[in-house]
Amino acid sequence: MSAGVDSSVAAALLKEQGYDVVGVFLHFWKEPGQDELRENKCCSVESQQDARKVAQILDIPLYTSNAAQEFKKEVVDYFLSEIKAGRTPNPCVVCNERIKFNFLFKKMLEMDADFVATGHYAEVKNIDGKFHLYTSSDEEKDQTYFLYSLKQAQLAKILFPVGTYKKPAIRKIAEKIKLPVFDKEDSQGLCFTPEKTPTKFIKRNLALSPGDIINTEGKKIGTHDGLETYTIGQRKGINIGGNGPYFVVQRDFKNNQLIVTNNEEDEKVFKKIMTVELKNWIADEPKLPLEVNVKIRYRHPLVRGIIKQQATYNKQHTTGAQKNTVLEVEFLERQKAITPGQSAVFYADDNEVLGGGIIL
Repeated sequence: MSAGVDSSVAAALLKEQGYDVVGVFLHFWKEPGQDELRENKCCSVESQQDARKVAQILDIPLYTSNAAQEFKKEVVDYFLSEIKAGRTPNPCVVCNERIKFNFLFKKMLEMDADFVATGHYAEVKNIDGKFHLYTSSDEEKDQTYFLYSLKQAQLAKILFPVGTYKKPAIRKIAEKIKLPVFDKEDSQGLCFTPEKTPTKFIKRNLALSPGDIINTEGKKIGTHDGLETYTIGQRKGINIGGNGPYFVVQRDFKNNQLIVTNNEEDEKVFKKIMTVELKNWIADEPKLPLEVNVKIRYRHPLVRGIIKQQATYNKQHTTGAQKNTVLEVEFLERQKAITPGQSAVFYADDNEVLGGGIIL
């Protein structure tokens, strides 16, 4: 229970359905010395107080659990290492995989509970003994993009009570049962950065080297603060006068140059083929080639693509070489600003989430 309206109503719905509900509030890591900057109030003291109020109204116990150490290692350090390596990660995907569900499943076993329930907008369906993940009834709020790494053993024990509702209906339920969070704003940005955008957080935590901003014709048109603070397709914060708006085409780490263009149709902006390091097939490994719907970043509309081939290669990890599978995806129409480090998630035409991986 994060004290948001979704997890609060999820608890209320489960209790109404006859479940014995136990609330768990997780403490995540926050940047030391930056409390006065807290624009993003997720996981704050105020949120914990709200969670207690909701638990009292619902008459359920609430436990708090400190996941700060695990969160720092698995999410924050991962985020910074990926940024430093020139990729643009989505830490919310990693948080769901390594912290929220991994941590909560451990708590479930400790408490001898039967299920883990959250306020995610998603649906799980048991079809002939196999668990399938589907998008939520609320297309705008759907969160399956963050959940594609869930395994069968996890899906068998997960409940998503709000997944069949739309957000306005959830707020109405919260208001009807007098939950004080019924009109609480949705959290925005990354929960571990004090500001709603990560730029200043990156500047505080990584050593950056300013350099030149170059247009696609090779002309210098400005200076950047450090390539790590920009991402492919970014428009805001480039600070170039003249014939704008400009957006980022490439980050050239070898020459420490930020490549930009103000031409929406610049060929360097588009790609028709994408490679993806596979992380998970949720239910079954499909036969390839397969035409699917693809989401290349959160909030991006689904686009059609064909998964054409798979290859395996050895990737060095701290534990030694591991076999990784790489997918090649060809889009039916070229796509703008495909960003290495982001997740690519594959959907069937019936809105089932097939699986996904990390864009290379």
